[in-house]
Amino acid sequence: MNNNQTVEKLKSMRLSAMAEMHLQHVKNNQFNNVTPDEYLALLADHEWEDRQNKKIARLITVAGFRQKASAADINYTENRNLDKNMFNRLSTLDFMKKNENIIITGASGVGKSYLAQALGNQACLMGYRVLYSNTSRLFTKLKLSKVDGTYINELKKLVKVDLLILDDFGLQAFDNHAREALMDIIDERFNQMSTIVSSQIPVSVWYDIIGEGTIADAILDRLVNSSHRIDLKGESLRKGILKNE
Repeated sequence: MNNNQTVEKLKSMRLSAMAEMHLQHVKNNQFNNVTPDEYLALLADHEWEDRQNKKIARLITVAGFRQKASAADINYTENRNLDKNMFNRLSTLDFMKKNENIIITGASGVGKSYLAQALGNQACLMGYRVLYSNTSRLFTKLKLSKVDGTYINELKKLVKVDLLILDDFGLQAFDNHAREALMDIIDERFNQMSTIVSSQIPVSVWYDIIGEGTIADAILDRLVNSSHRIDLKGESLRKGILKNE
């Protein structure tokens, strides 16, 4: 058997990880202690793990997170009204299977963005498609897309992701374009996909920020009523170690 040809054939079939492991075993003559079935399983497992790792890395890159956040690094020691058991349940992503939403509110610096991105990162690790965006920048982008005729394509991207994270929601009042775009997004995702919204603004004020009573009612009915709520308290974590936002 020509092992070099085998390696090249594996690479040509885009089985690079399998090819590299096989080449390493050939060089080190590591065949004595495994059966053919075990060896094939070893190569297949290595290729599968390599592809999964690359997929996860790609999902995290495409998600566009602002910081590297992990559910394992959440700070529960501060008095910030964050229930560990509740957040651990959310980290199982069961809320995504039920197409439920999460709303995280609190003052600046208490860790809203970190929590949202930690859940987003967990979703990527589980193979879900995630998109993180600053809300104001997203609606500016969508407004421009209406001008160049790409709005429908941009909307489809937002609708199709398994988890959409809207950060810093409500810092600016909504104009007609932003209001209509938000309605399009929430309406299309309702009962289909999950959305996480983080905001410094209490939910009780969202109605006035969105404006246009009928549209605001429709948006909030779809977004808030099917959501888990986290209302963070306490002082800004930025005053200490910049770890949770």
